[in-house]
Amino acid sequence: MDNLNVNKPVSEEDRNKPIPWDDANAGVSHSPLNLGGSKPSTSTPKPAPTPAPVTTPTIKKVGAKMVSSPERITGMKTFFAKLHVGSIEFIDEQIISWLRENPGVIIKQTNTTTGMIVSKVTEPNLIVTVWY
Repeated sequence: MDNLNVNKPVSEEDRNKPIPWDDANAGVSHSPLNLGGSKPSTSTPKPAPTPAPVTTPTIKKVGAKMVSSPERITGMKTFFAKLHVGSIEFIDEQIISWLRENPGVIIKQTNTTTGMIVSKVTEPNLIVTVWY
């Protein structure tokens, strides 16, 4: 243990010597520490409170009406092409041909964004997501 007396130089012998018990506890109070809470009572201890009963969470089951709602999104399709004039026409044709092949699709929402697509060369792309 390090010697905390800064006025006296510390040698290797002093560092390895044990600190005497009387010197170490000279200024230490052994009374309980009060942090502002309630004072400990000297009477008989109170019994421990009974724990609350354990409840299991209830799971709400979805009815058949909610699953077959016409507003419900059931799928998505993502189209992407390089970000220049020729490829914008290409993505238009891709979406049109997909819709012709799937006449039962009802589009609920679309998202359009640009982003970098990584392939042989990383290039900016137009990304269209169709939710149906």
